[in-house]
Amino acid sequence: MMAEESASSPLAPDTVRAAMLGAAGLLLALWWLLGRRSLQRLPPGPKPWPLVGNFAFALLPKKLQVSGLFPARKKGSGCGGGPAPMHVLLTGLAKMYGSIFRMELGRRHVIVLSDFEAVRDALVAQAEVFSDRPSTPMVALLTEKKGVVFAPYNLVWKKQRKFSHSTLRHFGLGKHSLEPKIIEEFKYVKDEILKHGEGQFDPFPIIGNAVSNVICSMAFGRRFDYDDAEFKNMLNLMSRVLEFSLNSQVLLVNIFPWLYYLPFRPFREFRQMVLDITAFLKNIIRQHRGSLDAQHPRDFIDMYLLHSDEEKKVNGESSFNEDYLFFILGDLFLAGTDTTSNTLLWSLLYMSLHPQEQRKVQEEIELVIGCNRPPTLADKAHMPFTEATIMEVQRMTVVVPLSIPRMASETTELQGYIIPKGSIIIPNLWSVHRDPNKWENPDDFCPRRFLDENGQLLKKETFIPFGIGKRVCMGEQLAKMELFLMFVSLLQSFTFIFPEDLKKPPMEGRFGLTLAPFPFKLIALKR
Repeated sequence: MMAEESASSPLAPDTVRAAMLGAAGLLLALWWLLGRRSLQRLPPGPKPWPLVGNFAFALLPKKLQVSGLFPARKKGSGCGGGPAPMHVLLTGLAKMYGSIFRMELGRRHVIVLSDFEAVRDALVAQAEVFSDRPSTPMVALLTEKKGVVFAPYNLVWKKQRKFSHSTLRHFGLGKHSLEPKIIEEFKYVKDEILKHGEGQFDPFPIIGNAVSNVICSMAFGRRFDYDDAEFKNMLNLMSRVLEFSLNSQVLLVNIFPWLYYLPFRPFREFRQMVLDITAFLKNIIRQHRGSLDAQHPRDFIDMYLLHSDEEKKVNGESSFNEDYLFFILGDLFLAGTDTTSNTLLWSLLYMSLHPQEQRKVQEEIELVIGCNRPPTLADKAHMPFTEATIMEVQRMTVVVPLSIPRMASETTELQGYIIPKGSIIIPNLWSVHRDPNKWENPDDFCPRRFLDENGQLLKKETFIPFGIGKRVCMGEQLAKMELFLMFVSLLQSFTFIFPEDLKKPPMEGRFGLTLAPFPFKLIALKR
């Protein structure tokens, strides 16, 4: 018996080793199977190309371009031929791959949300997971991860946003005290339009100047004359930066960051625009610092500088400093000017192309306000058709069509799909507002869709032009004030006509970070 035990004992290590190898093999097989299962649970999407992924639609399979989902613009449309803009292309992809689909930016996942349920489930139901911003090279280069729009979702952002919002409210954000400034600014708009008589004019600079001056009155404590060369140049730069930021060549910086520093166009132009904007804003901060009076703060900049000085006394590492202030001002200037001015421009374009709807708005203005008294926010409750018209313009043109990209801060599940940590999340608000399952005849301009059978305003949860969730637009209240007061003032004073000898611009818009109309001219008849 002892001999048998002695003979078998040397085999024990081999048996153990075999068992360990078998267990390791089983674990590897299980890991592989789980990995395959996880991969299969990623959202579907077009096949990416090596290295660059699907960063530009020129790299998508050709069958997508001829499938009828991505109609090319017709030549002679005012912008030449070529593919439809990105928000329209992404909406087309959703028809192929579903309301949640995946693309690749280099080796990074980009998850596109294309209907209201997907957007709500991500940005509201899982707000803590989907409230961060992508840490892409482009964002890092331009914002240094600071400000209130593009900054990461963390304690610093929460403090900065809370202070910014409360301070802007102090200077009139969402309050009736701001009404006189908006109405006063309209007087300059009216004077500029009247200079053109009954001839054609370009409304872009006039509207842009007016909207920007409302922000400037709160942030800078002053308005700029419409003929101010530096101010005009700055507005032009802001608009171009937003458009350039989604240029397919510039977007390559997110894959190859070193491209940003090359001396070639458009990288050279983009860098110069950023430098010019930086110089403009930092000069304003420097002027405020030099004339700061702690007893009489004039505007947002003064309040921020005073708060920063107080913070330094108790916390030398505080995030409140002039460097962070610069990025907040950039956010306010960009977000507060381009979005609202583009919405007003779209409103004028739609009114000129739909004269019957324009007349209905004017009849309501005459009934509630009359021809001489300036509008007030109190009038809004008595003007449902006017409000519905503004809302329909916002639905048709949703001025930030792809919202501001979010990022998944951890791996999670969304409607049965695995969303990996670090994925870029794009809520396609254009698609949400053109969803035929939510909106009857979604491509038709119809303000009455926002009215009930008694002609009263309908609130629709699927109408989200300012986004939803924890990072909803901070300037929503200001935008609503400006849109109503400016729109009513414009139609109270003028009837807008689209010139018969001009071609209608493509109504999909000129895509950048915001959706601007293609250039157009109008005739304004004094009422």
